[in-house]
Amino acid sequence: MWDMNDVIQIHYQKDYVFHVEFDDGIEGDIDFSGYLEKGPIFLPLKDKSFFKDAIIESGTISWSNGADIAPETLYNKIQNNGSLM
Repeated sequence: MWDMNDVIQIHYQKDYVFHVEFDDGIEGDIDFSGYLEKGPIFLPLKDKSFFKDAIIESGTISWSNGADIAPETLYNKIQNNGSLM
């Protein structure tokens, strides 16, 4: 169960996968490829060089164009084997 935890580390793995670590020690690989078609804000993420430039902002993963994923979604996905689809 997610308890207002923040993402504290992200590490690019391959393709559209980041390893994401939360402040309570929960961590895992998340495949973000399911988000690439979810709206115009996510379209730039198709460019892998742009995708790789993710940062941590406000306790979650985000990109310079304003795209981000809610931390509770990431947390739940790690607990459910890392797929965002």
